[in-house]
Amino acid sequence: MPASATNGLRVAVLADSDTRWKWGALTANRLAPEDSDIRLDGFLLRGRATPTARQLQEVGVRPDSLREVTGLEFLRAMKEESYDVVLLSLVGGGVQAMLHGLRRAWDGRAKRPVVVTGYVGVVYEKLADGLLLRHGADLVLANSRQDADRFRAVYEGVGADASSVTEVALPFLGGKPYAGAEDPYTVAFAVQPSVPDNRRDRTYLLNRIVQHAKLHPDRQVLLKLRSKPGEHTTHIEELPYQKLVQRLPGGAPANFRLVYGNMGEVLDTTDLLVTISSTAALESLHRRIPTVVLTDLGIRETLGNHHFVGSGCLASWDQLDAGYEPTPDPEWVARQGVVADGSYATAFDAARDRIAKLVAADGLPPLAPYYTPVTAPGYLPGILARHHLGPDGEPLPGAPAADKQAGPVRQIVRRAARGAYRHGVQRVAPVIRRMGEL
Repeated sequence: MPASATNGLRVAVLADSDTRWKWGALTANRLAPEDSDIRLDGFLLRGRATPTARQLQEVGVRPDSLREVTGLEFLRAMKEESYDVVLLSLVGGGVQAMLHGLRRAWDGRAKRPVVVTGYVGVVYEKLADGLLLRHGADLVLANSRQDADRFRAVYEGVGADASSVTEVALPFLGGKPYAGAEDPYTVAFAVQPSVPDNRRDRTYLLNRIVQHAKLHPDRQVLLKLRSKPGEHTTHIEELPYQKLVQRLPGGAPANFRLVYGNMGEVLDTTDLLVTISSTAALESLHRRIPTVVLTDLGIRETLGNHHFVGSGCLASWDQLDAGYEPTPDPEWVARQGVVADGSYATAFDAARDRIAKLVAADGLPPLAPYYTPVTAPGYLPGILARHHLGPDGEPLPGAPAADKQAGPVRQIVRRAARGAYRHGVQRVAPVIRRMGEL
């Protein structure tokens, strides 16, 4: 009997970082029928980017339960517990591994959950690779009409079933529309953890935003940070802006400050949003806040700002210093699924309808990813092995036990190991790389 028959819609979300938890949890809530209760159980995949309590609180979603798990522990839970929907909010390799693991875990089951996956924001790199690693889910969510067309083209181009592609929208769009300049006029620069990825460029951007604050003492200038020191996000941040700020000659001006917290709350008082290339730009455009994607470091695929070609939002700090405010192109914005003819409120209707039909079905066929030991014999085994799975989705011999919960000692060891890993990524690895460049 489906869980929804007795207790509303039961949804399990597996996420591997703060951003993916935000996307997964908010998407789960939007996928539930408006007149239906939802039980949301969160599972955080243990790894370098497992979110902290502060990061989870910042998202603002309160699940009915939340626990940290390994991939094998998650598969065991999905085998033992009853859900209507399982939402995989992971990197592509993680999604692929879980699809094969779930196929094996549900082998022989008459009724299995509906499996959903997608992307947390703008898709500007590894399109084919990421999509094919997500193939096999019942729904692959596309955040805009443009993405839906691209996703279907990739699947159809390799002869894979494209019927899973379902157009929705970014679940965290919303908030109050921009009503005009605040007092003081507020400029917010939304940084990214991994772009740019070197000290010179990050120092340049910091110096430019500080210079903007000095040139406009009547403005409030905010540096919106993704994480505090020691925390990880979806991408590794080896050179936190907080440290660069501490080294500013003469310190920062009085009208410049660092801010954390929910992006939506920052946008509530923002008059100009500036970024290199961030989903925050789409949140800002959705509210009709003046939005700039910087060209100072070039328009390059490695920066991701090439995605905004044609948006009308590309500009440099020199132009902003001179008072320039961009005018977004309405056709480009509509293709991105933001402020698109007022249809955002119904953006998830098609996905809700598909899920309702699949949940009500007597049974669903086994999950069928495009990648199999036949189609990708030199690629798939390595992806599965990283999650301690064999080519058939079974746990590998010697894999960490997944048949029992971790004891207190094991939990302490895990936390220490993760802390050591993060220290290595943030402190040791950059030093080794710099030494190698000497």
